[in-house]
Amino acid sequence: MQPRRVYIYFVLTFLLGAVCGGVGLYYYAWSSGHWHNPFSKETVVKNLTHDLRLNPAQVQQLRSIMDDADQKYDALHKQVEPQFVALHHQTQQRIRQILTPAQVQKFNEMIRRYEAKKKAN
Repeated sequence: MQPRRVYIYFVLTFLLGAVCGGVGLYYYAWSSGHWHNPFSKETVVKNLTHDLRLNPAQVQQLRSIMDDADQKYDALHKQVEPQFVALHHQTQQRIRQILTPAQVQKFNEMIRRYEAKKKAN
């Protein structure tokens, strides 16, 4: 009877560890933004239509508002993007100034990998 009890405790401990690990992983990924869905205008329209019980005319007006906001966001993004890019490059240059030549090579490789990953997404 004793070996059976040890086996049951072992299995329960393993299952409890697996559950705790899964919950921890889920919480970490959710809170750090890894599992968040990207912004979707259609999701916003769908949720507002459902939650506020919008009529068809209101849905059409909401779509128009969302499209207008999207165009303004894109225009604003295009306007300020060069400033962000310049600041980004300036920061990289300042970092390079404090590095040794070997560190600069490694830093440049890190930037290359980051930019390749960014383009892939």
